[in-house]
Parts: sequence; C-alpha cells; structure tokens
Amino acid sequence: MRTKLFFFVIMFATIFGYGQQDAQYTQYMYNTININPAYAGSRGALSVFALYRTQWVGLDGAPQTSTLSVNSPINNSNIGVGLSLVNDKIGPTNETNISADLSYTIQTSADTKLSFGIKGTANLFNLDINKLNPANQNDPQFQDFDNKFSPNVGAGVYWHSDKAYVGLSVPNFIESSKYNDNDIAIYKSKMNYYLMGGYVFNLDKYEYYKFKPAILAKMVEGVPLQVDISANFMLLDKITLGAAYRWSASVSAMAGFQVTDGLYIGYGYDRETTNLKNYNSGSHEIFLRYEFFTNNGKMTTPRFF
Repeated sequence: MRTKLFFFVIMFATIFGYGQQDAQYTQYMYNTININPAYAGSRGALSVFALYRTQWVGLDGAPQTSTLSVNSPINNSNIGVGLSLVNDKIGPTNETNISADLSYTIQTSADTKLSFGIKGTANLFNLDINKLNPANQNDPQFQDFDNKFSPNVGAGVYWHSDKAYVGLSVPNFIESSKYNDNDIAIYKSKMNYYLMGGYVFNLDKYEYYKFKPAILAKMVEGVPLQVDISANFMLLDKITLGAAYRWSASVSAMAGFQVTDGLYIGYGYDRETTNLKNYNSGSHEIFLRYEFFTNNGKMTTPRFF
C-alpha cells in the first residue's frame, strides 16, 4: 500500500524528470556555484544571485525551483566562500538544500587559474501526505517525512582564464534514501557528475561583440547521459541573446541585460521536444545577479562566467 501511494512521487521524481534529481537550470552558466563549489569567489567580487524557475507550466505538481546564493573571495587571498539555498517543489514533495562552499585557487600560468572546492549540504525533505489521499491519514508509516534531515558533501575543480573555463564536480557524494519500503530504497538520491566548459570569442577588435559556446554534461547512474549545449552572444557588454538545446529533452531561448555595472537580469524559456510538450506550455526561468566590486570597480573575468 505504501508503494502505491508513493507512485505519484516517483512519477515526477524519476519518469518526468528523466532521472533528474538535482534541480535543473537552463541558465546554469550564471549559477555555477550550485553544481561546483570551486566556482566560489572566482568572479573576484561579492556576488549575490537569485533565481526562480517554474517547469512544465500547466502540468499539476510540476517542479518549481527557487535559488538564492552568495559567494565572494576573501580579501586578497586565494580562498573563496559561498552560501546557497535551493528549494525544489515537485508534486507533494518539498525539498530544501542549504549549502556552504569553500574554494582554494592557485595560479597555473600568467593567464590561467585552477580552483579546488568542497561543499557541505544540509538537506530537508518534506512530504505532504494529504496530496496523496491516503486511506488513513493518521497512519504512523507516513508521519516521519516532516523536515527529514540528511547531510551531504561534494567537491569540484574549476580551471579558468579570461576566455575559457572547464569544470568537473560531484555536488553530493552520499547516496541517501528518502523513502524505504521494507528496507528497500524506493526513492534514493544518487551521485550526479557534472562536466562543463565554455570559451569566449571576440567578434571584433574592440571586443564590443562576443560569442560564447558552452556545454554541460550530466551523468547519473541508471539514466541516459544529459547534455546541454548553448550559444550566447553579448553585445556592447550590455545585452545577451542566446539559445540552448538539451539533448532529447528541450530547446531554449535566453536573454539578459546588464542594467548597471553591478546588476544583471536574465530570462530563459524552454520548450519540450518530447511527448511531454503536449501537456504543458513550457518552462520559465528568471534571475537577478548583483555584484559588489572591490578591485577598482573592475571585474576580473568576463560577465559570461
């Protein structure tokens, strides 16, 4: 009986999500710290980031993700720190991750740096059993999912210059079970492996126009490889326009605007390429980023990453 009641949870968490267990982002290139702790402090400024994503609009119980993060280098040292909060709602479940990040950067050449990062995460998992319509809502078997706590740790490396970056990370090493039925894990968080890279091309000698192709590959045991390919153009260091393709899943359009030297706003829209497109009107994502500069008002890396 317990397994049947959890079919709704499993359907959204595994089938509709194509094995997606970590929160999914179209504009991951602006939100790198959530998947790679080595990114902390790499922009050379105190960076505050907020994002809201509503996925598969029109489909009941579809994922909704809210993210808030802050990261910064520590004075003039090689150390960077970060703190982030991610809330992910899928159907009757509500999951919150609170993470702390620590990075250490070494200069590998005149133009390149290599950062190592570690992440510590506190996971709080909630299940609203009323949305499952159980026959007995007072069944004690369903009373242990209020702020169920589980810790986790992750790590990553991040190589970057003013023009290019490559990152490899595993945000969560511990494979924790959210729900067991007769000691068998029904919903288990697995390790997610991320590999990402990008390069910025100057399209004119004055660097008014830039082009950045990028790729993000995600590997999870037991599900197909997920690959995001994106291409963004930046005009006059103010306007960003781009498109992305998620392999066998969706196509996306992205736009951003540098409102002030510190404030950037971005928007993304996804449209499914699978049969799921017949049951929703797409996914929307909006974010704000504000940065406080200390190095004479200059950014040490391009605004693309």
